[in-house]
Amino acid sequence: MELLGAATVGLLVCIACLLSFAAWRGRSGKGKMPPGPAPLPILGNVLQVKPKNLAKSLEKLSEEYGPVFTVHLGSDPVVVLHGHDVVKEALVDRADEFAARGYMPIGGLTMDCQVFPLPYSSAGIVFSNNEEWLQVRRFALSTLRNFGMGKRSIEERIQEETEYLLEEINKTKGTPFDPTFMLSCAVSNVICSIVFGKQYDYKDKKFLALMNNMNNIFEMMNSHWGQLYQMFSKILDYLPGSHNKIFTEFDALKAFASEEVKMHQASLDPSSPQDFIDCFLSKMQEEKEHPSSSFHMKNLITSTFNLFIARTETTSTTIRHGLLLLLKYLKIQEKVQEEIDRVVGRSRRPCVADWTQMPYADTVAHEIQHFISLISLGLPHTVTKDTCFREYIIPKGTTIFPILGSVLHDSKEFPNPNEFNPGYFLNENSTFRKSEFFMPFSAGKRICPGEGLARMEIFLCTATILQNFTLKPVVDPQELSITPTLSGTGNVPPAYQLCALPR
Repeated sequence: MELLGAATVGLLVCIACLLSFAAWRGRSGKGKMPPGPAPLPILGNVLQVKPKNLAKSLEKLSEEYGPVFTVHLGSDPVVVLHGHDVVKEALVDRADEFAARGYMPIGGLTMDCQVFPLPYSSAGIVFSNNEEWLQVRRFALSTLRNFGMGKRSIEERIQEETEYLLEEINKTKGTPFDPTFMLSCAVSNVICSIVFGKQYDYKDKKFLALMNNMNNIFEMMNSHWGQLYQMFSKILDYLPGSHNKIFTEFDALKAFASEEVKMHQASLDPSSPQDFIDCFLSKMQEEKEHPSSSFHMKNLITSTFNLFIARTETTSTTIRHGLLLLLKYLKIQEKVQEEIDRVVGRSRRPCVADWTQMPYADTVAHEIQHFISLISLGLPHTVTKDTCFREYIIPKGTTIFPILGSVLHDSKEFPNPNEFNPGYFLNENSTFRKSEFFMPFSAGKRICPGEGLARMEIFLCTATILQNFTLKPVVDPQELSITPTLSGTGNVPPAYQLCALPR
């Protein structure tokens, strides 16, 4: 009887696999979904798509199936766009058709709110869709500009914050230290001054706890468990495991954003808004008679949370990874310092006006972002109707991953993409060379709304540190690892220490 039962289970598994294979064959090919490896029932392509290194797995599949192919993350089909030409065609040339944000389970967590439970795609800037997303995005961009994004006032905010950062680095007195939380605090304080109208002390326990929350979220998202959650969230939601820790981290940040909003409500002066939250609350009052308005409390809390976490973690991690590369390649660090000394000197701080006069520092900043490919997988998109793309039909609602790392590391533009080489962004006459392959902030209608702020922070923060300190590794540079410790949706740099010697 036991043998009969085992045989029955085996037969059912075989039938399920055959049915899955037949369905897959019927859906893919010319005039249908793009080709891809045959999925297993429920498990999808987990055998081919390794959660430990998604980008590398997808690169191998692109070599077999071409630049447009289908993989199943769990039971859901996902269309992957790999390489510059196909990503540009979708996000830039056909921006309207591919502008919608696709489903991402962890992205849904950023929008769910304990105070105001939210249905998916109903609020915020990063993971929402439809008219609400468009209106709130426009409002956010306008408000950020009014508070100085791209103008002198935001430059002054960054310069002021770098002074505090220099003070913290000075306190190390040339001894080894981990720069992670110093950089997180500095970068976060810039966006805090715009969104919350305040800045925090680097020793503030609550502030440091928030920095720790964000650092943990980025690491968890890109861990093995985090990637498995992206594939099998409907199952893992009911199972124990380290993936559940990310919920607590998100809750802490959302509670902080909610508390800030409540304090702003109590002190609001609509005639004199002091920050992003005040502006949003004033807009809510203006449109309170419009029941379909996009400006409501759910959107405010989620947008505040989006701006706070997105601007802090990505920018600070980029700078942190950049300093690691400058420890590895000391001659490049020396060359940047020579340019800083020649253009800026030591009597004043670097400013945005210096940017165009410092082509080598600019190329190094670009090469850091190119090399690390921070959000390698990119955030998901979708199509809102059946869409003909090249020789295939992508059904309405299909998740699409434009792999930004495949653009940043496209060998047509970067012959040795795994080599750190600022020369990729230099002309023969040593002037800065633009490249349309440079897409660390994505492209098209979903390009990061804070790109200008992030690039300014990366340039000013790195240049100011190098103006005042020479960075030395605590081990031989040849032994210094620059390989990401985690590589999922994004790349997490290895932990390291450095010594900052006053110049």
